Amino acid sequence: MQLTKAILIAFLLCKSFTSCAQSTSIWKNKKCAVALTYDDAINIHLDKVIPALDSAGLKGTFYLIGSSDAFTKRIPEWRKAAANGHELGNHTLFHPCYGKRPGREWVRPDYDLNIYTLQRMTDEVKMNNALLEATDGKKKRTLACPCGDTKIGDSSYLYGVKDNFVAIRDATPDAYDVNGFGGVNIQWVTVINNSGDQLIAAVKKAMESNALLVFVFHGVGGDHAINVSAQAHRELLQFLKKNESQVWVAPFIEIAENIKRK
Repeated sequence: MQLTKAILIAFLLCKSFTSCAQSTSIWKNKKCAVALTYDDAINIHLDKVIPALDSAGLKGTFYLIGSSDAFTKRIPEWRKAAANGHELGNHTLFHPCYGKRPGREWVRPDYDLNIYTLQRMTDEVKMNNALLEATDGKKKRTLACPCGDTKIGDSSYLYGVKDNFVAIRDATPDAYDVNGFGGVNIQWVTVINNSGDQLIAAVKKAMESNALLVFVFHGVGGDHAINVSAQAHRELLQFLKKNESQVWVAPFIEIAENIKRK
């Protein structure tokens, strides 16, 4: 997929060049911030991704599905990852999405958002928070909405759960409203078969525009239909490490907290 297709159109909220330039103070006086996020709690995150991040001295955010075998059968390993500085984020208990959209044949009928109520979704999100707290002992958390779907009928469930989270890692209008990040330049890349050069080009663009760049990974070298090669991922990490004097790489929760403090 071409980089332009992989970027979920940068939401450029800066009202002027001056406000964008001033945002460098938010990124700890570096040119930009990068959040490396990984969705769906899959085995390869523990087996390959976390060792790669640790080798490069970088920290990521892992959005975990509470019912996933890769979570429930490997809790001690996730606990160790959290103790080592990686963020364990909430990706709900059962990963509910709208199942009647194109390409969503994989959504199980029991977890189709079309049959959910706001109360059911709120309960599911809060229960997953409890599981994660039992794993890493932390009360502060961020949420990533499965499939980017945030509404039950005509109402967003984010407003009912927002007080349980530091921030929501999504590009939907209601997520922006809930986060209240103000005039921050945020750019997004959903990673699907991108080359290393394409991933690095996204970082360079963020550096030029003093932006927060959020990478949304799933599979890395396999284990998921939404995938990027291990080589491309490795090339990105090498670039980030080489440019750490100019790029602040941190878990999404740390970046969100810093935005709100500033």
